[in-house]
Amino acid sequence: MIIKDWKKEILTIPNLLSFFRLILIPVYMAIYLNAQETRDYIIAGIILAISCATDAVDGKIARTFNMITTFGKFLDPLADKLTQFSLLLCLAIRYPVLWAVVSLFVLKELFQLFAGIVAARHGYILKGALISGKVCTTVLFSSLVAMVLFHNMGEGTVNIIAMVDGVFLMVAFADYFITYLGKKNRFQSIDDTPSAGV
Repeated sequence: MIIKDWKKEILTIPNLLSFFRLILIPVYMAIYLNAQETRDYIIAGIILAISCATDAVDGKIARTFNMITTFGKFLDPLADKLTQFSLLLCLAIRYPVLWAVVSLFVLKELFQLFAGIVAARHGYILKGALISGKVCTTVLFSSLVAMVLFHNMGEGTVNIIAMVDGVFLMVAFADYFITYLGKKNRFQSIDDTPSAGV
């Protein structure tokens, strides 16, 4: 019975897709960091597109086929954040101006992690990702993938992308900061969240 419950919690299609995204991280990092021809950058971009597609699909599958699990709620965003972070690292090595974006990204994610832990210890979690966070993720990922595909971008274009990404990160950071400091209507009791496998 325990084994059966473990499989039901871990080995779901959405979770397997999240694991697949994690496996793709070192693959595209190796390809991008060792890229020498346009073809190499295109391959790295295709891998990222596949990763993005699985991210879009796994949530729909979980909701449609009743495969939402507690483990999945942890694994899916973890795969997202590690994908974004590793991509930012790769690009920052090539475009040093992005190190500022990397620092802001890490600061934002660390705050959300610790604030989330504190809220959970008091019995509450956010009802879901904030709109500002979703928009920030979309803008950030889209711009970074574009930088991979169009690897000969000029310094001016890269600087503009870095500034835009930085602004969206700061807006999302501020929104989460304000939310965790007092917008209780955006939280729900942990006891009210769907049980594993529901």
